[in-house]
Formats: sequence, C-alpha cells, structure tokens
Amino acid sequence: MRFEIRLYIEGGGDHHRTRRPFVTGFHTFFKELRDMAAARGGMVTVTMCGGRTQTCDDYKIATQTHPESLNFLLVDAEGPVQGSSPWEHLRTELGKKLFESAKLVDKHCHLMVEAMEAWLVADRETLKEYYGQGFSENALPRHNNVEKIAKDALASGLENATRLTRKGRYHKTHHGPQILERIRPSVVRKKAPGCDRLFTTLETEINNA
Repeated sequence: MRFEIRLYIEGGGDHHRTRRPFVTGFHTFFKELRDMAAARGGMVTVTMCGGRTQTCDDYKIATQTHPESLNFLLVDAEGPVQGSSPWEHLRTELGKKLFESAKLVDKHCHLMVEAMEAWLVADRETLKEYYGQGFSENALPRHNNVEKIAKDALASGLENATRLTRKGRYHKTHHGPQILERIRPSVVRKKAPGCDRLFTTLETEINNA
C-alpha cells in the first residue's frame, strides 16, 4: 500500500518564488529518506509554510485534510527549548489555543534549535567549499552540539565568516537553499540531536509502513 510522509516546514517567506528554492533544498537534504520511502512504495514531500504560526496552522489543517498521511511539523525553536517536548515548547511560545483542535503526538513535532542555521554551521567543510576564497571559518561559533548555539550567535557568526567572500554576507533566502542542497545529513546529525531525532523518526516510520 502506497504511503506518504508530509513535512510542513517553517521558512521560505510569504511568496511562492522564495519558498520554491527551499523545497528543492530540503528535498535534496532528505534525499536518503525519500529514496528509502520510494523503495517501499511511498513518498516524502516538503511544504514550506512561511512563518512559525502559519506553519503550525498548516500542519493542523493537514491532520484533518490528509488523515491518511503521516504528517510532521518542523519549525525553529527561536530560543532555548522550554519544557520536556517540542510540543510543550511551542505551546509555551505560541499559546495553547493554537493547538486546541490538533491531536498532539510527540514524534510528529520537531524543532530546528535554535534556527535552521544551526544545521548549516554543523557542516563547516561544506560551508567553506560553498563560499570559497575569503571565507573565515574561525568566525563561526564552535560547539560539538550546534543546538546549544544561540540564534543571534549563529547569525553574527555566519555574517562575519562570509562578509569577505565573492558571494557576500550570508543571506537566508539567497544562500540558505543552496547550502541545504550541499550539507551532509550524516555530519549534521552528529552535531544536531534534533536533526538526528527527525531522521531516526522518519526512518522508523518508513520501515514500519
């Protein structure tokens, strides 16, 4: 029986033209999972939803309009994770009303801690190759667990590391999707527990489908 895993991901802005490159970037980043699903007669799709509240709303709608699918939510934490689960963090951050009509299952909610850029800086070698001459690796914040790096430190580190490169300062919309297509999930998973949790969860769902 064919199955579908639908990922509702924060980001991409408010326009289709800025969301589309992120869909491509995440499709490439999740290629291993997509290939696993295809081998078992299934598929993994990505929907970029814009802001965090909109993404949560789109996920809630999907649980009602696509109940036969495996629907997952992936959003930025925006700060240190509060509570014992991603859902608890989001309810604390966004308010309980947002999730009143949704059936909350722990494995269906995942966080990029504190932001997507944590996953990007996890693969420093790929960043160096992408930006080329002028890239200052030493300007990037160092931590074996990139999810412990504050959002502001991620932003300033990437800006300082890239400001002298031909591509110019890191730009989320222009550079983010292209970097997503290049970073190695195996490297990111070792330094970002949240990313590893997502991959592990999806691998289990695919194998059990």
